[in-house]
Amino acid sequence: MKSQRLARIDHEIQRILGTLITQELRDPRLGFVTVTRAEVSDDLHHCKVFVSIIGDRHAARQSLDALKNASKFLRGELGHQIDLRHTPELIFVEDRSTERAIALAKTLRDDMARQNGTEDRE
Repeated sequence: MKSQRLARIDHEIQRILGTLITQELRDPRLGFVTVTRAEVSDDLHHCKVFVSIIGDRHAARQSLDALKNASKFLRGELGHQIDLRHTPELIFVEDRSTERAIALAKTLRDDMARQNGTEDRE
């Protein structure tokens, strides 16, 4: 289990990067991106930044490329806003849990409709 300090750092990095991405980045390849969570390593040298991207696979790939290209800028800005001895290297990872949740909800809804339709015929 993560220490409270690391959990606070995760949350702060998530908050700062979410703001920086939406307000500072002007890359035309960047779609609608939401920072869903950040996980800093125990030694604070690396941080996985999980992002949810609205759009198809092509838009997601372009957005991830834009984020990777902007990672040095984002790391520098993060270093100015967060009080750490070492600013972690940012690794962007697509978070597809929202897509999976939507697909699961649709499957459950379809199954319920199919069951209700079957019960009405009996």
